[in-house]
Amino acid sequence: MANHNLEKVVEKGQGIVIRAVDRLPAFAQEAMVKALGYPYHYPRLDSFIKWLMAAQYKQGISGFIGPDIALSRQQFEAQAQSLIMKPTAVRQIRDIRLPLQSGTIAARHYHPAPGRKLPMLVYYHGGGFVTGSINSYDEVCRMLAVHARVQVLSIEYPLAPEVSPQQLMQSCEDALAWVFQNSRNFKILKNRVAISGDSAGGNISAVLAQRTVNATYAPDVQLLLYPTTDFKSRHPSFYAYKDGLVLTGTDIDYVLSYYADRYHVAHDDPILSPTYGHLHKLPPAYIVTAGHDVLHDEGEIYAHKLRQQGIRVIYRNVEDQTHGFFNFAPISRRTKKHVIEICRDFRKFWDKSY
Repeated sequence: MANHNLEKVVEKGQGIVIRAVDRLPAFAQEAMVKALGYPYHYPRLDSFIKWLMAAQYKQGISGFIGPDIALSRQQFEAQAQSLIMKPTAVRQIRDIRLPLQSGTIAARHYHPAPGRKLPMLVYYHGGGFVTGSINSYDEVCRMLAVHARVQVLSIEYPLAPEVSPQQLMQSCEDALAWVFQNSRNFKILKNRVAISGDSAGGNISAVLAQRTVNATYAPDVQLLLYPTTDFKSRHPSFYAYKDGLVLTGTDIDYVLSYYADRYHVAHDDPILSPTYGHLHKLPPAYIVTAGHDVLHDEGEIYAHKLRQQGIRVIYRNVEDQTHGFFNFAPISRRTKKHVIEICRDFRKFWDKSY
């Protein structure tokens, strides 16, 4: 393909063009990556995802959090929406308000089989604690509901830097407790409730699992998708993948500034870094990492730490994907296959853990 045509592909950047590239053979995708001048060498990264990263690079886009928080949020929402052409069909979706002690927040409830009792998955979205919403993670929750055969309640928790880690976590914990208090209204199967989230949401879920060990609203199981677990350390994967992908080293610096340093929270405080928390008596954990991700190593280490404490763990690394790959499922056939397999496997894991 000629360079001027590549420019048009990058300029359009979404929709039909992206799906057309997804259908090309890997060698053609790799040729397009080379023509776009992508300077990073990731030979084991899925060639279609690599093309997406190359197109982003060509547009001068790097990372998703910057000095202008309002703009970062706006761009994050716009990008998430641009990836969706045909949302996954869910039988019942409704927006609700949760009147919590820490303040009323929004949530979105997904039920793939209304009237039927199903387990409940309480979901905390990603976005670095600074961006993201129930809208930008709508498709992720749709896929979880359909392919894991669960109810999903997606939580619109307050974001940093407007709130501190303590305030953010209290709101998320109150939302979990509220679900248990209202379990009859949701017709939750045998009072089975799990917590889940990706990236920052994975961090929230891991922290909540520790905070609620002795609570009446402790979850049955946790599903952690490429979670942030260690803000103190810089592991080899950080240096290997900190440039040219979805989540950059600069993004991590901004998260630390907005979420931790502004509120003088130590980077090894368990409210930020659950890898340094109490790991006893935690619920079973299904932990997913991406092979090409700054957070890969800390997620793998956390899985090993839980196992050492006798926690039942399934650890799954998706080698050819990068951070945030659940969000790419609508435009990548290969990624969607990964996501569906994870959703189904998690449900089997949960059923065996009950």
